[in-house]
Amino acid sequence: MAQKTTAERFNARVIGITIAAALGGFLFGFDTSVINGAVAALAGAFSLGAGLQGFAVSSALIGCAVGAWFAGSLANKLGRIPVMLIAAVLFFVSAIGSGLAFGVIDLIIWRVVGGLGVGAASVIAPAYIAEVSPAKIRGRLGSLQQLAIVLGIFTALLSNALLANIAGSAANVLWLGIDAWRWMFMVEAIPALIYGLMALRLPESPRFLVARGKIDKASQVLYDFSGEPDVNLKIEEIRKTLNAEQGESLKDLRGDKFGLKPIVWVGILLSVFQQFVGINVIFYYSTTLWLSVGFDESQALQTSVITSITNIVVTIIAILLVDKVGRRPMLLIGSVGMAITLGMMAVAFSFGTLQDGAVTLPDPWSMIALVCANGFVVFFGATWGPLVWVLLGEMFPNSIRAGALAVAAAAQWIANFFISTTFPAFAEIGLTFAYGFYAFFAIVSFFFVYFQVPETKGRELESMTDAVDLPRRRRKESA
Repeated sequence: MAQKTTAERFNARVIGITIAAALGGFLFGFDTSVINGAVAALAGAFSLGAGLQGFAVSSALIGCAVGAWFAGSLANKLGRIPVMLIAAVLFFVSAIGSGLAFGVIDLIIWRVVGGLGVGAASVIAPAYIAEVSPAKIRGRLGSLQQLAIVLGIFTALLSNALLANIAGSAANVLWLGIDAWRWMFMVEAIPALIYGLMALRLPESPRFLVARGKIDKASQVLYDFSGEPDVNLKIEEIRKTLNAEQGESLKDLRGDKFGLKPIVWVGILLSVFQQFVGINVIFYYSTTLWLSVGFDESQALQTSVITSITNIVVTIIAILLVDKVGRRPMLLIGSVGMAITLGMMAVAFSFGTLQDGAVTLPDPWSMIALVCANGFVVFFGATWGPLVWVLLGEMFPNSIRAGALAVAAAAQWIANFFISTTFPAFAEIGLTFAYGFYAFFAIVSFFFVYFQVPETKGRELESMTDAVDLPRRRRKESA
């Protein structure tokens, strides 16, 4: 009984610090989605055209790419906790600056600052969680990061809806003579402050402490939070891993296929396809989208909240299924579902008509568009959303994992930036064109997964040296 109580105490401690670290993921989701409810109001306040509106929405993604790229090296120099504190400060400053922006230029600057925080959080939170978690519960604790992201998206959309409803519109004055859309940004300062205060109480990663020769502190963290039965053995394992990684560099990614190893291209293309199906159009522009199908602002914001709740539910389902069903089958099902729902949205908007410069949909196409948009979120959230990150963490050989992840993550933010920036221009051409574009890449993603993506379910990380050849081998064996 005493041993069980001790184990429970260790689990409770590590779960507590994991939740605190995952607040970075929460702010990741909040910051990237908070602009959703403010798009129309800030576009009117600053008289933005389609191109500048798209750039204002997606400008944070520039900071995301930069923040993600440098977070790893900065964490290796300063430690995991200092990088979390830096991210918290960036989130806080961006929230206040964006809310008090004088014009679109400084709004974009503040959004880029917030993006730096998002990029850093997207790297440091999962890394820290993995480094402090006991192996037997690492998968479940690691999944809290993805859950935190979708909860952040939900909270941002819910906050936007509440503030707009209180003011009567996102463009109306709310409190202290400040418009509601500005408060939407400034609300983020609250979780940013909480994140910073909680990070101050977190123990430093034992991996970083060992790298800095602080063996006694590392041993204490492992004993107090992970419940390691043999701390000395664990310390020695960490030392061996650190020694093996010292020789790793981006040069190791080079190969004969267009300058990179084939498996690195698989990771890059997984990241690109995840964004090119247009998921962030739903989360960045859904309020504007539903205004176009005839909803009023209140209904549009409420629908966006419902969509985010759906995303939370299906993410939990994905976490429960991924180790039972496997990665490839779920991705293939997701590609088919996304292609069908996006294709139906393209068809629905072909029946739209222009009224006062806005697209409106007649019945029953407005309802079909609504159902298909949420169906798309279901298929994406249960498959491509979380599983791409799972695969990126598993599929690369140990010798190139860190470098390959950095390149794939940067590719994902760049693809996100492209899709988010081009949507307003695509919408001006026609929403049928926009959703047809995303449906096309959903179709292509099916064939890409079938022919190139390996199944990593149940495989040890050390066996991933030739994982990219598995689909080809499987097809030969079945033939």
